[in-house]
Amino acid sequence: MSVIKISRDNFESIKNQSKPVLLDFYADWCGPCRMVSPIVDEIAEERSDIVVGKVNVDDEPELAQSFGVSSIPTLVVLKNGAVSERAVGARPKEQILNMI
Repeated sequence: MSVIKISRDNFESIKNQSKPVLLDFYADWCGPCRMVSPIVDEIAEERSDIVVGKVNVDDEPELAQSFGVSSIPTLVVLKNGAVSERAVGARPKEQILNMI
C-alpha cells in the first residue's frame, strides 16, 4: 500500500480505520524528516496491515497543532482513532515498527 497524503479534508476517514495508522509529521525543508521519509515509504510498501500517512506541517498547521507537534519529524501511531504511541526525531526502521 502506498503512503497517503493527509489533510484536514481526509483525516477523519483515515483516523477511523480499523487498522493501526502511522502518521509522519514532516516538512520538506527538514533534514531529519528527509532521513525518515524513505523508511516510512518502505514500511507502507511492506505492510498491508497498517495505514501509513504523511502530514506536511507547513500545509496542515492546524492538524499538526491538534497533535501537539512542536518538533519534526514526529511519528504518531493511532489505534481505534486514539494516539497509542508517539516519537519525536529520526528513528531507525526497527524502532518505528516497534511503535506499531
